Amino acid sequence: MDDKKQKGQQLNIELSEDVAQGVYSNLAVITHSSSEFVVDFVRIMPGVPKANVKSRIILTPEHAKRLLMALQDNIKKYESIHGPIKNVKPGNDSMMPPMNFGGPTAQA
Repeated sequence: MDDKKQKGQQLNIELSEDVAQGVYSNLAVITHSSSEFVVDFVRIMPGVPKANVKSRIILTPEHAKRLLMALQDNIKKYESIHGPIKNVKPGNDSMMPPMNFGGPTAQA
């Protein structure tokens, strides 16, 4: 396919009602292998010792890097309007569990 045809194509992305509702997450656990990045989105509730993964996204390394760049760009735009986002350092957040819950070590 030549460049002219590719530029003229549009991707139609549909969003169903149930997916549009979204899933709330206040923790992301990121692991990786040589061929993929796995992002597990978790919801932690105060006083509840157990948390379940609510959604898992598996990305190629290339798509993971595109996601990183897109997040950086969006955070920059957000902060230009709303001011700096407070940095939360590990160990200073009472809601943040230790990152060594067993299994593969999280890379975040």
